[in-house]
Amino acid sequence: MQDTLRKLNMVLRDRALRNRVLFVAGALAVFRALAIIPVPGIDTGKLAQFFANNQFLGLLNIFSGGGLDNLSLVMLGVGPYITATIIMQLMTILSPRLKAVYHEEGEAGRRKFSQWSRILAVPFSFIQGFGLITLLSRQGVIATMSAGDMWLNLLVITAGSLLLMWIGELISEFGIGNGVSIIIFAGIVASLPSAIAQLVFTFDMAQLPLYLAFVVAALVIVAGVVYVSEAERSIPVTYSKQMRGGKLYGGATTYLPLRLNQAGVIPIIFALSILLLPQMVANFMGGINNAIIQSVVTAVNGFMNNMWAYGIAYFFLVFLFTYFYTAITFEPDTIANNLQKNGAFIPGIRPGKNTSEYLATIITRITFVGALFLAIIAVLPIAMQGMTGIQTLAIGGTGLLIVVSVVLDLIKKVDAQVAAREY
Repeated sequence: MQDTLRKLNMVLRDRALRNRVLFVAGALAVFRALAIIPVPGIDTGKLAQFFANNQFLGLLNIFSGGGLDNLSLVMLGVGPYITATIIMQLMTILSPRLKAVYHEEGEAGRRKFSQWSRILAVPFSFIQGFGLITLLSRQGVIATMSAGDMWLNLLVITAGSLLLMWIGELISEFGIGNGVSIIIFAGIVASLPSAIAQLVFTFDMAQLPLYLAFVVAALVIVAGVVYVSEAERSIPVTYSKQMRGGKLYGGATTYLPLRLNQAGVIPIIFALSILLLPQMVANFMGGINNAIIQSVVTAVNGFMNNMWAYGIAYFFLVFLFTYFYTAITFEPDTIANNLQKNGAFIPGIRPGKNTSEYLATIITRITFVGALFLAIIAVLPIAMQGMTGIQTLAIGGTGLLIVVSVVLDLIKKVDAQVAAREY
């Protein structure tokens, strides 16, 4: 506690650190101001009812930064940029040039990669905006609009998404932490007061044991998320001794940290995207007067409305995509080659191919635990809602995973800034 107060005092006293914190606060204030300005022609009653009956849109609202639940100017949030970044990372499998840029060109290559992701986010903003507006118009949430009004709204929504992406980049550069993650974090936290108020107004003393059970479950989930987020397998690495200028160098021993959850929340985004596609297609085809098409639409909607079938599909998709994304981002061959070039080796393992196979075996084993935990956390709100009938999105699942991960990352970044100034 005393160490925490000392660090807080240093943050407040140090002008550079204080300016970084104030910049993040100002950027989030701008974001929340934009998030309360709705697009014109919205039926708020139908919007609230539509969101209450759609678990998926509630999850999608998390990744938009909380701007979707009232169809604000930033209703898309940073979703298009996240989608573009994921697709660019997937393209590294198909394109050796992209792979070289991302993995081998260092910081300059990462900046170039980010610039391409920003450009790709523009068409994705148009596509996602058009899909959401069309879907909500057919549900009666948005009033019927002319072609000119549609294009105007699309331009405004796209500009809002790009503006939010820019704000996130500014937070990363002039603030503390990852700007995109902080924006999503702010959207989740901003929804907590209304959720708590709703819980207070609907409080039923007869359900007190259930509420206490939820509190205990929330504490256990937070502890589990912190533990898994920080868990890592340490692989010992030894540098061979070398004679240079008559002096002996090397021989140091360090370790290679392999995180239990290498993929973060990216597999959940993958799974949500896969589950969103058939639902959006079914809504688009709902107006077609054809018996076969209507039977397909009915089957898709029936599957999506079946909470248990949806939860099982969601679980397996998150589990599989965790392995898939880890395979993309973690390359044992590259790590083994880098160790060999630097004169390092894992004790008891031959350099080169044997080291690569050893790392691949280790990462496969620990990813199983991380994938299982991530899939359970993702479907936990659905399971709890199915068993109790109470929507528990704020208690567990994706939102809590993001909040805890961002808080842990911010603590590490602040500690690093404080340590740098102490030295």
